[in-house]
Amino acid sequence: MSPRKAAALRDGTDGLSLREHLVATAGRLIAERGTTGLTVRDIARAARVADGVLYNHFEGKEELLALALHAHVRSVERDLGPLPARPGEGTVAGNLRACLTYGLALHRAFLPAFAGLLPQPEVLARFDALPNPLGEGRGLQAMLAGYLRAERDLGRLTPSADPEAAATLLVGVCHELVLPRLLRGAPVPADVPPATADALIATLMNGLAPSGVACTS
Repeated sequence: MSPRKAAALRDGTDGLSLREHLVATAGRLIAERGTTGLTVRDIARAARVADGVLYNHFEGKEELLALALHAHVRSVERDLGPLPARPGEGTVAGNLRACLTYGLALHRAFLPAFAGLLPQPEVLARFDALPNPLGEGRGLQAMLAGYLRAERDLGRLTPSADPEAAATLLVGVCHELVLPRLLRGAPVPADVPPATADALIATLMNGLAPSGVACTS
């Protein structure tokens, strides 16, 4: 006789195992209320299982939260869709502006959960050991760099352009617009300020050195 399913699974959870159901439930709670103050009991009640069941499937709360956080970030990316830039289409400047808006939306959606876990470094360490949840394991910076590399190969960027450096600058702006405000409890902007976007894209496209002056380290 096969073992009887937990009540939480008998009502239908799209074919998920109990472990997957617990991760999905914790991820949903993170999306709804963040990670601050989220307890094992909260997750168990939402999943409709006894508190101790979680410890039958995970090493502890830290592993469950790390997996749930990973699932949450992946869910945010699925909701936003793919990177809004295709090599050879539109203008590079316009595509970079769209990527900046996309990056801010990503960070605005998932960084609050990370800020709530600063007092729990073990959760963050476990999360860091997992594959990058964005871009099918590549990460946002690598996705942006890949796009810019393709544009360079098409001749729409100078041969000396550094896609990795430019992508790092774009991601850094997203962090700057979101994380310091979260830590201060200040509102996070819903959009990139136009002046900030204009200045950043112009700097990336035009560089900093005067025309004809080579940049050396």
